[in-house]
Amino acid sequence: MAGRKSLQHLRAAAVLALAAVLAACGADSGHKDMPATGGKAAPATGYGPPGTPEGLAQGAATPTGEAAGRATNGEVSAAERPVSTFAVDVDTASYGFARRTLLSGRRPAANTIRPEEFVNSFDQRYRAPDGNGFAITADGTRMPQTHRGADDDTRLLRVGLQTRGESDASRPDAALTFVVDVSGSMAEPGKLDLVQHGLNTLVDQLRPTDSVALVAYSDRAELLRPMTPMRDRDALRDAIGRLRVAGSTNLEAGLRLGYDTARKAFRSSATNRVILLSDGLPNVGTTDATPLVREIQEAAAKQITLLGVGVGSDYGDRFMEQLADKGDGYVVYVSEQTEADRVFVQQLPATVALRALDAKAQVEFDSKTVLSYRLIGYDDRALSASAFRDDRVDGGEVGSGHAVTALYALRLRPGAQGHLADVRVRWLDPKTREASELAQPVTVSALDQTFDEASAPVRVCYVTAYLAEVLRGSRHAGDVRLTDLRTIARNAGEGPQIRELAEMISAAVSLYD
Repeated sequence: MAGRKSLQHLRAAAVLALAAVLAACGADSGHKDMPATGGKAAPATGYGPPGTPEGLAQGAATPTGEAAGRATNGEVSAAERPVSTFAVDVDTASYGFARRTLLSGRRPAANTIRPEEFVNSFDQRYRAPDGNGFAITADGTRMPQTHRGADDDTRLLRVGLQTRGESDASRPDAALTFVVDVSGSMAEPGKLDLVQHGLNTLVDQLRPTDSVALVAYSDRAELLRPMTPMRDRDALRDAIGRLRVAGSTNLEAGLRLGYDTARKAFRSSATNRVILLSDGLPNVGTTDATPLVREIQEAAAKQITLLGVGVGSDYGDRFMEQLADKGDGYVVYVSEQTEADRVFVQQLPATVALRALDAKAQVEFDSKTVLSYRLIGYDDRALSASAFRDDRVDGGEVGSGHAVTALYALRLRPGAQGHLADVRVRWLDPKTREASELAQPVTVSALDQTFDEASAPVRVCYVTAYLAEVLRGSRHAGDVRLTDLRTIARNAGEGPQIRELAEMISAAVSLYD
């Protein structure tokens, strides 16, 4: 009970208000090859700092009493609450959608901005573990001189979790059920045409022992192709070519048929996944994510995971994120052919296999060296400290070769040296459901380098996290200037993603400065 009260105080004092949204649903075992798990507690969600329009719209509470005394400008006292716990998240859709919106000359809605998804969109170059599970990287830097309020005691801590990659030849076979939105809203250029391009490209990448089914939905759902081995690629290409836009958006019917198809074709030795391709804007049938999430939870407990691929300038970001988070999966966003190729050619085939279920991270700060800390993002993934080792509580699902990054803004005690924190990660094996845990200590010296001395990935983490703070109207938006972030990005490397980031910030400069 004390842990719960403490968590409530933290949520009340955090930068972004958290509001409970989805109740957990107990799992149901309906197939001998599909073991069920226990019921899972849903994390709270909410966006916008207290006192801002987006925060008030979500029913945010202003910190009062003890909670207000413990938090200054969103920071948490390490002496009073040394442990920070959250479910890991590999979603990246928020960044892709924000980039498209900015480049079209519009401000993205504040409640679609999730800093962790900005950070996780970039390669961090972490070392990978030799076996299953995770490798932990913990490092950081002093803040740049351009950061408002930066002094000798402020630091940025980067916590990285990396899974081992897998070659296409060694990964398990895949049984993929594609559920494609063909409603009228998908007629916009960059929606169904992009989906068809991605699907045709993926068909060429999969192995003969993989299998694919195709479901289309508008007013109703239709099975265009039952689960088909990739030896019959021509039949799949024919089904993809028959995708046509018409009617309303009955996402409920599409997902029901998709999961029913996946259950009937379940392969115990394969990775079974439902892949939803949609603009996430249902308007027929159930338009509330909650009942759909309950069904997805049940299917996920039977080892069927969900990947959401979002498309379009008019996009139901929150709906898609809820579905993926509670469906033991993740969501990405594509707006152009190069991004579609990256997802369907590089990302999806290589990461279709899961490395970890219900993964959670925990950082325990040493109050002898740390005065206060602030986790940047993960607002709807926060957990109580006691939930870390409670394997009934939902965490995040992580595929092969995936990286997860969390950033903390720290204020150290003057002259701090020695032990800073202990980083832990806990997860379940996707096959056996056995729990594993890994821990690594961090020292103050790992964060002592100047910002200019920090690695390019660390500097990019800073840029993307604080760009997100500006876009969502955080109280920390005033700590940075967009022009300074753009300069840092331009000096961080020459790759296409870095150039895209600088271009995105330039678009934001014209809209926010």
